[in-house]
Amino acid sequence: MKEVITIKDKKFDLFIEQEVIEHEIKRVAKQINVELEGRNPIFLAVLNGAFMFAGELMKEVSIPSEITFVRLASYQGTASTQKVKEVLGLNENITGRVVVIVEDIVDSGATMVSLLEELAQYQPKEVKIATLLFKPTALKKKLHIDYVALEIPNDFIVGYGLDYDGYGRNLKDIYKIK
Repeated sequence: MKEVITIKDKKFDLFIEQEVIEHEIKRVAKQINVELEGRNPIFLAVLNGAFMFAGELMKEVSIPSEITFVRLASYQGTASTQKVKEVLGLNENITGRVVVIVEDIVDSGATMVSLLEELAQYQPKEVKIATLLFKPTALKKKLHIDYVALEIPNDFIVGYGLDYDGYGRNLKDIYKIK
C-alpha cells in the first residue's frame, strides 16, 4: 500500500524511497571521484533544497575538495516563477577552479542558466552540474547536466530537501503530488 501524506492543502504519494535515493547518490559520487580526481573541485550547494543531497554526496566524495553554499529562489508554491532571486552570495574565490554546482532539482533550467551566468564573471576553470533530480520533459533552456542521480517525470515533488511552501524538506523519502 502506498503511503500518502498531507502537507498544508495538498496530498502526496510516496514516490522514491530513501534507500533508492542514497544508492543513486553513491553512484554519482563514484563518478565524481573518478572524473575529478586530482582537480581539487569546489562544490557549490544551492540552498535550501540541496542541503540533504549535498550532505549525502559529500559523505561519499573521497577526493580532496571544498564545499560552500549559495541561496537562490525560483519557486513559489507549486510553480516555478522563472525568476531567480539570489539571497546569499558566493564568498569563496573560484577563479581558475573546477566548480560543481550541487542542486536539488533541475526542471526548466532557469535557475541553472542564471547561476552559470553569475559564476562566469568569477572566471572558474570549469563548471559542472550535479543534480539529485532532473525533469527532462520540463527543460526549457539549453543546459548540459554532468551528474544526475535520478530522472523523474514532470510532477511536483516534495521531500529530501525539496519543499512545498517551506514544508516537507525534512522527509527522508520523495513524494509526488496526487
